[in-house]
Amino acid sequence: MDLVMAFADEARSRLDRLVTGQLPAIRQAGALIADSVRAGGVVHAYGTGHSEAVALEVAGRAGGLIPTNRLTLRDPVVLGSADPSAFDPLAERDPRTAHEVLALHTIEKTDAFVIASNSGGNGSTVEMARLVKERGLPLIAITSLAHSGAITSRHPSGERLFELADIVIDNLAPYGDAVLTTEHGPVCGISSITSALAVQLMVAEAIGLLMADGTVPPVYLSANIPGSDERNDALAARYAGRIRTGAL
Repeated sequence: MDLVMAFADEARSRLDRLVTGQLPAIRQAGALIADSVRAGGVVHAYGTGHSEAVALEVAGRAGGLIPTNRLTLRDPVVLGSADPSAFDPLAERDPRTAHEVLALHTIEKTDAFVIASNSGGNGSTVEMARLVKERGLPLIAITSLAHSGAITSRHPSGERLFELADIVIDNLAPYGDAVLTTEHGPVCGISSITSALAVQLMVAEAIGLLMADGTVPPVYLSANIPGSDERNDALAARYAGRIRTGAL
């Protein structure tokens, strides 16, 4: 079995299925984000484990929207006063983590949230979703319905991310994420690839809608283009204290 070509074929198939099957949810998510940007809001993104890569696609991305902010498990150390040596590698499973992280960010009524989680069942993920909805803010979930539907949530409520979100985008990853079967077990995870495409389609929809009504979309230029720092910093200044501008 040629695993390289088998994975390439599987990835193409799932990407095609995502574009066709998830397009209505993606367009709804893009419209929600455009509404937030028009109102002066910020789109906050949260993901743990490999889903942090999805949050990185949303926030602080070249070609993406400037009014975006990434929330991470490291925030109590990086942005707060927590002792680095006390950081728990299993913090994503603890609902209390969501409270600690969210408390370090400025959240306004015009904001929106994107939460990415393949399983959709870790304690901090579900609790973050619950906190977002308690504040009456719109929530977009990017998750695997196949995986989430097959698990028991680690959150005391028993809820999973897809049950709390206003808009759910299924990343089409299977239970366990890996898509190829071998004699040594399933290999080659797909969720980061499909979720990244979902984010970029969502952003494209939002930017297209902003342009259609004459709104100039505040978009990041790559930091590796001369003059981009000055341009990006000037636009980011509109959201001072509300968005993360560093790499950590």
